[in-house]
Amino acid sequence: MTRSRSLCALVALFTLAVAFLVAPTPAAAAVAFTSTGVNQTGGNCLDLPGSSTTNGTQLRAFTCSSGANQNLAFAPVSGTTDVYTITTQSGQCVDVYGASAADNAAIIQWPCHGASNQQWRLAAVAVSGTDKTFNLVSVGSGKCVAPSGGSSASNTNLVQLPCSSTGGRVWRLPGFTGGTTTGTYTNPLSQHGPDPWLTYYDGFYYLATTTWNSTVTMRKASTLAGLATAADQVIFNLTRPNGAGTLWAPEFHLLDGPNGRRWYFYYTAGQEPYNLGTQRIHVLESAGLDPMGPYSFKADLLDPTQDNTWELDPSILQLSGQLYLLGTFYNGSQPMFIRPLSNPWTASGTRRILSTPTYSWETVGGAVNEGAEVLQRNGKTFIVYSASHCSTPDYKLGMLTYNGGDPLSSSSWVKSPNPVFQRSNANGVHGPGHNGFFKSPDGTEDWIVYHANSSASGGCDMNRTTRAQKFTWNADGTPNFGTPVALGVPLTSPSGE
Repeated sequence: MTRSRSLCALVALFTLAVAFLVAPTPAAAAVAFTSTGVNQTGGNCLDLPGSSTTNGTQLRAFTCSSGANQNLAFAPVSGTTDVYTITTQSGQCVDVYGASAADNAAIIQWPCHGASNQQWRLAAVAVSGTDKTFNLVSVGSGKCVAPSGGSSASNTNLVQLPCSSTGGRVWRLPGFTGGTTTGTYTNPLSQHGPDPWLTYYDGFYYLATTTWNSTVTMRKASTLAGLATAADQVIFNLTRPNGAGTLWAPEFHLLDGPNGRRWYFYYTAGQEPYNLGTQRIHVLESAGLDPMGPYSFKADLLDPTQDNTWELDPSILQLSGQLYLLGTFYNGSQPMFIRPLSNPWTASGTRRILSTPTYSWETVGGAVNEGAEVLQRNGKTFIVYSASHCSTPDYKLGMLTYNGGDPLSSSSWVKSPNPVFQRSNANGVHGPGHNGFFKSPDGTEDWIVYHANSSASGGCDMNRTTRAQKFTWNADGTPNFGTPVALGVPLTSPSGE
């Protein structure tokens, strides 16, 4: 982003409140059905003890019968594709007690009120030899209905536990009739999602985007479609002087450090609230292997010799056993830089210019190379970056290809003469950029996540939406990102969901 982008951002701050009043694009509706719920660990059924009508009765896994107390009504939540309320025989709703996010919180029945602790996402789980098998995922907590302790015994109370495909977390719903988008998803994944970073890890998708305030947020879902309705959870609050406001361009990478593997969360933020000229790169470190933290502040990732300059859009390159930071800065135009790291939070040398905007398609509205993202396959390394100014519909993606030699030298990289991903007027997609890459759950597919505007007049604000789609590879080993897909078009979900 250029200095003029700062002006765009300031204007956006005034329009942000209005932006959040804009209604999200309607998604295809799910389908109501009734069913028993058969646990795939013990073969027991989700059961309302004694057909109770008492508020707060804890549900259980119990020997299956034909009783009405094991019959559940699934009603779709409006505007979603895979989220339901579940009603027991008494007419009350399946509920996480106290809206708790804790492991082992009781699964009870309670008068229906529609809050997120009474909303359940059906996340498909493949089970050999059967069908219609799901995790029942609480929208409020992100955890799954399971017999206590994962027990296979009859008459075991139901609780919520971290989701998985084992330990009693999987239920067969024989009455499931299928939603209109079973096995599919539609963009956008976030209605207000600039600068997205998306990772699939240990059974879940995790998505972080720019917030333009002092909070670091992340949403989590077991399916790509589920991200669209998942809640943004605050995982860290920024304070002075390490970025008190206007958080931009978050990314989180699982890297080796002195204390083993940790998530390192890179972001750009100002030293004072809304002072865009003080934007710098910073990094958090996780306490363990959960992408959602907890995190602690680790370092200001400043240049060792030019530590008082505006830098944005951090990303990580790992090449030949060495770690590098990628980013952008301002020197009259906005080039892309590379800086060596001795560990995930410490520079071992000053920045070097990797790419300068020179082609005409890189200079629409401003000469910009930013948002550098690494893509590696079959021994090839690419850097895919955003070019031109984000306030224009011609914000797009360019690509560098590593040709060997010193990665710190621009001569070791070859720039493609044409953009590799750009606007589609026919599909109503404008300014697609600031991308990231992730793999499908089974590791067989490559996917791109990016933001874009639905209007040619859209700019650098929170109305940019998060979108994702699968891409393929050309015969010469280069990526083929295709054309950005229109909003609302059903797309096949990633392989392995």
